[in-house]
Amino acid sequence: MTEHIVDPLDPADLAALGAASTATITTQLFKFGLRNTYLAGLRCVSPHAPRLLGEAFTLRYIPAREDIDTLDVFADYDHPQRLAVESVHPGQVLVMDCRGQGRAASAGHILLTRLAARGAAGVVTDGTLRDIEGIGELRLPVFAAGAAAMTNLAQHHAVDLQVPIGCAGVPVYPGDVLVGDGDGVVCVPRHLVPVIAQPAREQERLEAYLQQRVALGAPLRGTYPPDEQTLRAYDESRAAVSDAH
Repeated sequence: MTEHIVDPLDPADLAALGAASTATITTQLFKFGLRNTYLAGLRCVSPHAPRLLGEAFTLRYIPAREDIDTLDVFADYDHPQRLAVESVHPGQVLVMDCRGQGRAASAGHILLTRLAARGAAGVVTDGTLRDIEGIGELRLPVFAAGAAAMTNLAQHHAVDLQVPIGCAGVPVYPGDVLVGDGDGVVCVPRHLVPVIAQPAREQERLEAYLQQRVALGAPLRGTYPPDEQTLRAYDESRAAVSDAH
């Protein structure tokens, strides 16, 4: 496992990302030419959990081999899968590269319970999970491709921690920021967090205003996207709210 020493992110930027939808965040990233940041095909399997927001801690699987991946490997507490669970820090998201293969689960209820107890910010896998009903009761944001009863050893061999991986076709580097909501998960390259966070929050505010205008009968022309008159009305509404406080 490679130790990555990086400068901490500004909590205000993380809070701004946490307040923005994944749809908004993908739009902000699109402005910088990034078109492959949305982890397609994953769904939230923990409906009682808060939104997903945290820094990536990566785990890479390769295809299993029958003479190596036997049940007795789990007697080794330094097995990469178990080591990953015990290495994730509070505020980090365990992101697993399963090559999009889901015939066997990438983890199960006990391991994810341990992650929740350690203060992990969530779990993201482009594979499947076992004991999905129990996982669904955790207060841990979990996104996966679905459920599978078979142990991971039938299809996956854990090899690397904290290396760049591909998850659901998206490159994820250790320390990137994962955001998840009802639309799914998006990966924000770490160096772009301070660039897009506040604009994403402002986009959310503007679009909430536009949503209200459309709901009241405003046509799309001049409203979405907003023309100068609409933007002026928006600025005046923001100023009025600010004066009221």
